[in-house]
Amino acid sequence: MLKSLYIQNFALIDSLRIGLDPGFSVISGETGAGKSIILGALSLILGQRADVKQIKQGAEKCVIEGIFDVSAYHLASFFEKMDWVYDGDECILRREIWSNGKSRAFVNDSPVYLNDLKGLGDRLIDIHSQHQNLSLNDNLFQLNVVDLLADTKEERTDYGEAYVAYRSSEKALSDLREQSRKNREEEDYLRFQHTALAEINLQPGEQLQLEEELEAASHAEEIKTGLYAATALLSEDERNVESMLRTVADTLRNVLRFYPKLSELSLRVDSAFIELKDVREEITGYFEEVEFDPAHRQLLEERLSAIYDLQKKHSVTTVEDLIALRDEMGRKLENIDSLDERLQALEKETEEKRKSMQEKAALLSKKRKKAAPHIEKELVERLAYLRMPDVRFQCEFKAKEVPDATGADTVQFLFSANKNVALQPVSQIASGGEMSRVMLGIKALIAGATSLPTIIFDEIDTGTSGEVADRVGTIMEEMGERMQVIAITHLPQIASKGATHFLVYKEDTGNIVTTRIKELAPGERVQEIARMLSGAEITEQAIENAKVMLKRN
Repeated sequence: MLKSLYIQNFALIDSLRIGLDPGFSVISGETGAGKSIILGALSLILGQRADVKQIKQGAEKCVIEGIFDVSAYHLASFFEKMDWVYDGDECILRREIWSNGKSRAFVNDSPVYLNDLKGLGDRLIDIHSQHQNLSLNDNLFQLNVVDLLADTKEERTDYGEAYVAYRSSEKALSDLREQSRKNREEEDYLRFQHTALAEINLQPGEQLQLEEELEAASHAEEIKTGLYAATALLSEDERNVESMLRTVADTLRNVLRFYPKLSELSLRVDSAFIELKDVREEITGYFEEVEFDPAHRQLLEERLSAIYDLQKKHSVTTVEDLIALRDEMGRKLENIDSLDERLQALEKETEEKRKSMQEKAALLSKKRKKAAPHIEKELVERLAYLRMPDVRFQCEFKAKEVPDATGADTVQFLFSANKNVALQPVSQIASGGEMSRVMLGIKALIAGATSLPTIIFDEIDTGTSGEVADRVGTIMEEMGERMQVIAITHLPQIASKGATHFLVYKEDTGNIVTTRIKELAPGERVQEIARMLSGAEITEQAIENAKVMLKRN
């Protein structure tokens, strides 16, 4: 329930605060006084997008803040889902809009996204204006009305979950079938490529090893010549390195007894001689290992050529890349081989989910259709009360060709206001005044079936007068016993039924025109209703009639 509304620097409003009570309240005022401005400001804290043109001329920022009593509306889970602070009693919604185009939204002083603010606003207030009567042309709106009045929340949730599960499984099946089709198209080529990679039996690090072996085989003669020359220099020539180093060692040992400081050098020369012998023996081993073998060289060249061809073909540069590609192809082939089994399992699963969805849809349809006669009866009674004695109303159900997120039904409201006129879609046959009354009747039914805190009627009484207007006011008054109802109206019959009455007016203070609002005292209320009855010139008869209307209500 909206407890208070604060508006600062919005349109023609410099600063305005309204305190609102439970029950039925009315807002009146002359045309152009600014009633729509107040409604526009309220829309901003309910998540409507802002326009800098709405800021009062000359102001840097405008602020709109609404305080709501949410103690009876079970919003704790919604606040928990949004990760917002929830105190259980009050909730403060605020919008701040700057002249530079920036805008911020707050819930309980914490910044929130605009869409999230709208989600909360939809749970707090229903603003019903004349243009919303066009919703009656929308089959989805009609279906949602039936669901609200039939209390199908549980069934619709169950169906929605089953529908999402089915569609998800159906998509997975479609994707798998498409994958199967593509795989089958490329299976032969894939298998050919995999066989070529598997048969060559590549090993990690093989390419580098082969390249080194081929390099050695290609220069075997040069290598052996070099190794032979090195061996000769070390031990076979007349003045070879080993012989000379041995002479050095002997010489140092001969003088060591006279000059002990040479002890360490003598040991190092001995060690060098031993190391040099080891080097010569290893060179000899390599000399014997290296052979000039044209056949082996050809095998190396062929193996490397095969690897290079595969690398070029698959646009990779290493054996490891080819191995990874081979393994990936192997996995794809395994998937192809097992795809039929997976398809069969998924087809079975999808069919089970389709049947579950159909069962949930049937339960939802059954509850909707079961509630339809009661909805029709209740609405006809309300419309008859609104001076439509011959009205007929019917909820016509048809099965959808393909179920969607709302179920397997479409519903169309059929309507006739006259005895001899066949039932037709309400959007095709109802006049503007009839549409307003039908929508009011629907809203009254919804008010009794939901826990929406507040509904605002914005001049939906246009086109009605006299006794019909009086009865429209009575219905709003009855709705006010179950929820907070605020009506913006030009009709005295409706205004007289409000528990509280606010007047919107303009105040001219020289160069500035400002919109104001005030709650009317009993005497002021008589004057306002008299003005609504007689116009600018308030007559004694209008005043007396206003008193009678207020006393009666």
